[in-house]
Amino acid sequence: MGVSVVAGVFVALQSRINGEFGLALGNGALAALISFSTGLTVITLVMIGRPAGRAGLATLRAAVAEGRLPWWAMVGGAGGAFLVLTQGLSAGVLGVAVFSIAVVTGQSLGAVLIDSRGWFGVTKVPLRLQRGLGALIVLVGVVVALDVTPGSLPDVGLLFLLPLLAGAGTGFQQAVNGRVRNVAGSAIAATFVNFVVGTLVLTTAFLASLPTLGLPASLPGTWWLWTGGFIGVVFIVVQVTVVGIVGVLGLGVSLISGQLIGSIILDAVAPLSTSHLSASTIIGALVTLAGALMVTLGRRTT
Repeated sequence: MGVSVVAGVFVALQSRINGEFGLALGNGALAALISFSTGLTVITLVMIGRPAGRAGLATLRAAVAEGRLPWWAMVGGAGGAFLVLTQGLSAGVLGVAVFSIAVVTGQSLGAVLIDSRGWFGVTKVPLRLQRGLGALIVLVGVVVALDVTPGSLPDVGLLFLLPLLAGAGTGFQQAVNGRVRNVAGSAIAATFVNFVVGTLVLTTAFLASLPTLGLPASLPGTWWLWTGGFIGVVFIVVQVTVVGIVGVLGLGVSLISGQLIGSIILDAVAPLSTSHLSASTIIGALVTLAGALMVTLGRRTT
């Protein structure tokens, strides 16, 4: 559980790095593409050295061809790609705490919707009081964190909406990636497919951004701005390893806790000039955390 909390902190750290990387490059799509491509390179090297991973990939191809696995189950990496893209576009402006609040809100509300509808092949879980109340508390946390007053929301606008939608997209990613992993019998094969799809999506986004943003005049020389992809790989390795020990529920609680706690610490000790960590942000993050834990833990009791 402790390792899972640290993995959640890594998610917040990756958001900070990719957010500043996007600002330095002047192109969030390029920052996201570099980050995801790094992950793809690492997992490809792992795949080459692991026969089980290659066998799992062959199994997936056969399963899709025979109709045992729907094609859309293979595109879970698009959800991860969108999350990394929003890191490059908005985390550097919103600050990690507000960005993480948006992501966790999307994760929690998306999980309630997916579970209650039984979408993407997950077990249908009726919406009970604890999860519904938790979802409402999450929304209260957002209102507190943003210090919502008349006319204040336009200042946040699309920058908050992007990670909110990205958080919801991670629910789709987790649901279909789990299905792919079960069919392949290999976490490595499922992770490889995730990174391939995500890299293709981000390549398209980068090419679409070129007419407007163009290429950067120079590349940033700060070394740690290039480490976001490696941190993403570490997070995924921890996620795949720990989930079999603590379960999906324990992993979800730990990741959410680490993500929000880590984001507050990062904004406190290394604030961005474009962000401001206020008392309302901290209180809102804690309220959001309480609601998110109710949503996650409520799945066990339903």
